[in-house]
Amino acid sequence: MGIYAVTGSASGMGAASAAVLRENGHTVIGVDLHDADITADLGTAEGRRSAVRGILDASGGLLDGVAAVAGVGPAMKDAGAVASINYFGPVALLEGLRPALARSSAGRAVVIGSNSSTTVPMIDEKLVDLLLTGDEDAARDHARSAQAALPAELGQSAPSISAYATSKFALARWVRRTAVTPSWAREGVLLNVIAPGAVITPLMLGSTGAGEEPDADDFPTPMPLGVFGRPEDIAFWVHQFLRPEARFTTGATLFVDGGTDAAMRPDAQPTALTF
Repeated sequence: MGIYAVTGSASGMGAASAAVLRENGHTVIGVDLHDADITADLGTAEGRRSAVRGILDASGGLLDGVAAVAGVGPAMKDAGAVASINYFGPVALLEGLRPALARSSAGRAVVIGSNSSTTVPMIDEKLVDLLLTGDEDAARDHARSAQAALPAELGQSAPSISAYATSKFALARWVRRTAVTPSWAREGVLLNVIAPGAVITPLMLGSTGAGEEPDADDFPTPMPLGVFGRPEDIAFWVHQFLRPEARFTTGATLFVDGGTDAAMRPDAQPTALTF
């Protein structure tokens, strides 16, 4: 049995992922702001360092897998914090834990992205560049400036919608670029993204302002299956990506969104290579 670290383990998709791993006999090191084996704020540099130290201590320096699930949604009032938590948090954590994953015979890492990265038409290319170049201070400042320019109605309902979608977009691009580098691929450490759609979690309900589960047919984006996802639907694929047998998939993004991305962008994939 393996040793796995799961961030965001106190609720939602993180809690469901931790539960599935434990049910399959694995040791899970949970990380969250509360009710976890390691309490740490991944929105700060010191919190990330603390999380990495705690995981390495708890695992003895060898990890079989990491599920970077922790994140915040578009309802968060501070777009700068969204950039820090959703992008710099998982990136720093995975970079810090990569050597421990490489010591395993089958190191695996999976990141929770979002289908908002492809279905929300508010990707901020400047913010993408700042995130991918690692300039956290500039990224936070830019995200806040862009947030201040949002239309008033959108600013009230989803004040960080652009920063949220953009941070998840940049995170998926970081994974795609990083997964094929020698320090990951040739060390046998596989790195992939799961892009959930509308999954009923406290984060999703808070982001939509709904006190209870909304009607799928009245949802702002298409819901081809007519139902919302559950945390367990995401946890299933987290487990699959972390299995030793998942040995020939890296740099991939799997949409687990009930068909929303396919409905909105039916011809987006595959994209032909051009010269």
